[in-house]
Amino acid sequence: MKNPHNKILFITLLILCTLLSLFTQDFLSIENVYDVINNYAILMILACGLFVVLISGGIDISFPAMTIIAQYIMISLIQQYDIGLFGVFITASTVGILLGLINGVIVHKLNVPSIIITISTLNIFYGGLLYITKGIWLYDFPEWFQQELILFKQTTSDGFEYGLSFQILVAIFAILLTAVITNKLTLGRKIYALGGNKEATSRMGFNLLYLYLVVYGYMGLMAGLAGVVQSYTVQSVAPDSLLGYELTVLAAVVLGGASLSGGKGTLSGTMMGVILLAVIQNGLNLLNISSYWQTVITGGIIILSVSVTALTQRKK
Repeated sequence: MKNPHNKILFITLLILCTLLSLFTQDFLSIENVYDVINNYAILMILACGLFVVLISGGIDISFPAMTIIAQYIMISLIQQYDIGLFGVFITASTVGILLGLINGVIVHKLNVPSIIITISTLNIFYGGLLYITKGIWLYDFPEWFQQELILFKQTTSDGFEYGLSFQILVAIFAILLTAVITNKLTLGRKIYALGGNKEATSRMGFNLLYLYLVVYGYMGLMAGLAGVVQSYTVQSVAPDSLLGYELTVLAAVVLGGASLSGGKGTLSGTMMGVILLAVIQNGLNLLNISSYWQTVITGGIIILSVSVTALTQRKK
């Protein structure tokens, strides 16, 4: 583990897990660990998408709306047609990618900070969804979408079943795909270059529009996958279910060491950031600390992480 930031995260995780195991009885139980992994799979998936956006020098705030729209269209289809699980992923991913491409085109053409664009599209996407759906919740999923999918299933002495769940499998796919793009492909180096110096990247002859489309389209893809996982997990679709979730995802990615100015960050750091945030929130729940304080702590984590990253860069 060569990255100093990752070392700090790892040590922090060890200390935090040790403390929580001492102060709570259920923290290290199979049931709790398995539930945390399943419940935070959507955070891991969205963090993979936002990580790619951040290293490109941008930021996307609109992904909660993209996720909900992908859910609505996907569930509306499977309630009427037997498109199967493969069709579910194709539908949700296509919707997410198309919405992400809209962000990419606007960010490139207007050449203004992406946070302004994506805050605007968040409101446009969400407002349009509410107007069309009237805020109605969706239930009554097909039986095949309600069936629990667990590979390598094991059962504890208490009868609790665990294994490689549907949520875990999709999260693993998102991590592997992101790793290949950012670490193995020339495309990944171009995205890092775009975040490091946009003007230099343009002078090198790279197609900036193409890179923006890839980056924001990828965020849309992850939003679509997250929509499938969220629908499968809670077996309902609510128009306001993920509003405000952008803060949590941003906290996880920034906590993992990704720079808000772009060009810096690692996927392994992002993964540890997600795990650390999941452990903190789970620990607060087990300690019966109010959800309001959890929001305050999440905001504090962002400030602390950004401050540490900025100080480290100044020293270098």
